[in-house]
Amino acid sequence: VSHQRTDWISIHGHICHLLIPVLGPQPCFHSEKDRKHGKEQLLRRQESLIAVALSTAQGFVWAGKPLEAIPAALQALRFSSQVFGSGSVQLVPIFLLLAEASTGTGRLREAAKYLSQAQWIVLQTPDCSAALQSKLHRGLGLFSIAEGNLDQALYHLANDVYVATAEFGLNSFEVSGGYFHMANIFFHQNKMDTANSLYTEV
Repeated sequence: VSHQRTDWISIHGHICHLLIPVLGPQPCFHSEKDRKHGKEQLLRRQESLIAVALSTAQGFVWAGKPLEAIPAALQALRFSSQVFGSGSVQLVPIFLLLAEASTGTGRLREAAKYLSQAQWIVLQTPDCSAALQSKLHRGLGLFSIAEGNLDQALYHLANDVYVATAEFGLNSFEVSGGYFHMANIFFHQNKMDTANSLYTEV
């Protein structure tokens, strides 16, 4: 009952009206033109459902409610896999979000699994965007912090900063997140000069 309640609060209350036309029986079309239009309409509905589920999950993570984020992110993953395929680069942000939410609930093994899936897709995509590579390194860095492996965390966060800088420029907003998390690590290591320097950069 508690799982159903969490699931309803997290996502099903938001997407129930969108599920019926997507999961229900599809109409029978008699012409090729109607079939094509029907497929396009179904795709738009699925994409709308994915967007709602993903933004809902992200909202819960930002609000510090990782447990509520997981059902919404899983719905986004389910429909994204159907629409784009199980090895598609569009799944990477969802895997990263699931990893972040799982880490937030203390489920590190699940988080590691999601990060591995995201990393595998990025490695299999030669033209993967720098923005996505940056997010992957940040996700790996935050996971390493949760594991207590600060050297590994600094390695990934430095890669996050490097990739983001190469893509967006040295003073871009996209670089600030990596600097911020690195500063937090140095702060906890009592390396105040380095930490303050990075906080100033942020």
